[in-house]
Amino acid sequence: MGYDKVTVPENGEKIRFVDGKMIVPDNPILTFIEGDGIGYDIMTASKRIWDAAIDKAYHGQRRVAWMEIYCGEKAASVYDGNYMPEETFDALREFKVGIKGPLTTPVGGGFRSLNVTLRQVLDLYQCIRPVRYYNGVPSPLKNPQEIDIVIFRENTEDIYAGIEFEAGTPEQAKLEKFLREEMGATGFVPGSGLGIKPISEFGSKRLIRAAIRYAIDRKRKSVTLVHKGNIQKFTEGAFQRWGYELAATEFPEQTISWAEVEKHHGGKVPEGKVLIQDTIADIMFQKMLLRPSEHDVIATTNLNGDYLSDAIAAEVGGVGIAPGANVGDEVALFEATHGTAPKYTNLDKVNPGSLLFSGVMMLEHIGWFEAADLITRAYERTIERKIVTYDFARQMEGAREVRTSEFATAVIDNMSA
Repeated sequence: MGYDKVTVPENGEKIRFVDGKMIVPDNPILTFIEGDGIGYDIMTASKRIWDAAIDKAYHGQRRVAWMEIYCGEKAASVYDGNYMPEETFDALREFKVGIKGPLTTPVGGGFRSLNVTLRQVLDLYQCIRPVRYYNGVPSPLKNPQEIDIVIFRENTEDIYAGIEFEAGTPEQAKLEKFLREEMGATGFVPGSGLGIKPISEFGSKRLIRAAIRYAIDRKRKSVTLVHKGNIQKFTEGAFQRWGYELAATEFPEQTISWAEVEKHHGGKVPEGKVLIQDTIADIMFQKMLLRPSEHDVIATTNLNGDYLSDAIAAEVGGVGIAPGANVGDEVALFEATHGTAPKYTNLDKVNPGSLLFSGVMMLEHIGWFEAADLITRAYERTIERKIVTYDFARQMEGAREVRTSEFATAVIDNMSA
């Protein structure tokens, strides 16, 4: 496929899928979107670290051919005001794997959110957010090392489908009339803004299927279905029910429900089985503070996952080091989970951790675990030696505050420690 503004590197090969299996060459073309605000600083630093780890792990036998594509403010400057050019979607579909910095959504008309648009247009239905503690990172918890959670958040349904009608509009009045007169729904104030929350069996099951497969492949101990089914019985409650149905029908040999554990195994999960359990969403927040080690992989609806992923990240260092990925059946787009922080633009100041670890997820996704592990270990050594950016320096005694670029150098140096 030809591109107008995108340059395809000549020294790389495409990632392909054959019979549903990803085929990764030793020189894959990986796309990247620099991002707005602090995007340049953190992307530049992170790419240095990823490349250094790949070179050290594979001694030059593997390397990434980076291909820049555009979205957000940089896209607008390249494509005459277009924040979301069509060839960005085309490139992601063709090259399969990419990573992006934080994006600014234009104020006023146009896209509701560039991030949401990317997810919906490319059907990236899995939002995957690992949250774990790294030694030395400041935390408000007494035992933050107990947190090692992977959240699978459904990415395309729920309130993020964007189906809502503003109070005072003809569309709202029409829907309100239908709800009251045709459906008998009277439990809301006349003239209310109205939103519709779609949750489907198809969308729920494909997300939960991905979470269970991840748990099996990574030898995780449990998958918890987080929902508000005690109140929203036909949406969130259905998500819970479909999850148990899926596990029982598609993974009967690998999974077991808590009801089965209590009934047949004396409350002890049999060796080699992944426990399928569920928890009400509000209770989950409490458990993540008091008993986080009881949970491992979480599968949940869109809004619940949005709240939970940021809240749990705050327990182990904040969204500044929280990675994330948006994954479909073939396309995977990894991302910084924080905002653009425009007041720090080009100051070489901020923590690159969120984007850095999203890149670690990307390396794991393509099967380059050795390089991914090198980065994780080097990052921990760097933090333990109290070489940190300003956000951690202000929380740590005796810390040495460094710039973004200097932090990247320290992490690279600690790969050889």
